[in-house]
Amino acid sequence: KLNQDLLKKAISDVFEGTKQKKRKFVETIELQIGLKDYDTQRDKRFSGTVKLSNEVRKKLKVCILGDAVHSEEAQKLKLDYMDIEAMKKLNKDKTLVKKLAKKYDAFLASQVILPQIPKLLGPGLNKAGKFPSLITHMIKINDKF
Repeated sequence: KLNQDLLKKAISDVFEGTKQKKRKFVETIELQIGLKDYDTQRDKRFSGTVKLSNEVRKKLKVCILGDAVHSEEAQKLKLDYMDIEAMKKLNKDKTLVKKLAKKYDAFLASQVILPQIPKLLGPGLNKAGKFPSLITHMIKINDKF
């Protein structure tokens, strides 16, 4: 088991090292975690989210792929959104889906629409590593940011 205090100290040491010598580019930190006693054949996938204390990007462009309720909420918040009809217009066109994936940093999708996204848009978002995160009617869109 990983000691939490040890991990936090190691990360803070890395941040201290970056403050000593200023660079003329944005530095990134990569964290790799090796899992012991984990059967990849039996447990195909697992996923989770971690909220970072520091902002990753100042202006994160997000598109809401929503049902009527979430589309209306996104419109009130002046966020970009697409409903089912707009997604059907893309008609699995690879170039249009690629452009959509390049235009936004992340996607949020309504619980009702999430299973339909591969049928509507094809594998384009998944290949770009931008498959939408889930939003439910219990959670406000604002709370996801």
